[in-house]
Amino acid sequence: MQRQEVDQFGFTIIPGVYNNSEIENLTGEIEASNSTNSTFRKSNDLFAIRQVLKEIPKLIPTIFTKKLTATVNRLFGDNYFVVKSIYFDKPGASNWFVAYHQDLTISVSERHEIPGFGSWTVKQGQYAVQPPLDFLEYNFTVRIHLDDTNKANGALRVIPGSHKKGIYRPESIDWSRETEQICNVPKGGIMVMRPLLLHASSRSTDDRRRRVIHIEFATRELPPPLKWSERIFQEQ
Repeated sequence: MQRQEVDQFGFTIIPGVYNNSEIENLTGEIEASNSTNSTFRKSNDLFAIRQVLKEIPKLIPTIFTKKLTATVNRLFGDNYFVVKSIYFDKPGASNWFVAYHQDLTISVSERHEIPGFGSWTVKQGQYAVQPPLDFLEYNFTVRIHLDDTNKANGALRVIPGSHKKGIYRPESIDWSRETEQICNVPKGGIMVMRPLLLHASSRSTDDRRRRVIHIEFATRELPPPLKWSERIFQEQ
């Protein structure tokens, strides 16, 4: 059922992957970390940590539980590995919002000109590049929710099935044909999604936080000399 949802709609929501003790362990390790590093971003509207699994490796055993591994294996098999990780903390009453978009870039360790790879950017010393479409079609993201998330505190809004339409520019969305779904995810649950799924996030309208650990996975290596910047390990 969940695999069919990912295939058909581009996402699925799975509650109860983590218990309260595991969530407390994750949040405790994050709060105890050194937030002065360049990969940390702090503002009134958002606190984020890029490369969070590299910055806080103590998170890895608590994140990659037998339950998460079994869930991901059921959806995608076991030939996958981590290629990007970010932690988001959207404080209560945050004005931070993200317009509709697809995740079209990947993070790599160095810039090399390879046919099919373009639109290079650098953010906080991190190279990003847009790969050929077939790389994005096979990647997937797991979003671990450390708080209950709904419309009031900025849950993702998605357009189901948009991941099947290639590069889908937000300005070309045909709202007479498309529908929007708000992705309510309970604390300890996960949202699994394809990067080509059109998604957005609204401003918060209450005082509840929305903390998420966002992990991207791939099943294909990059053409040399390109290398994934955060290739950490492969689950078996």
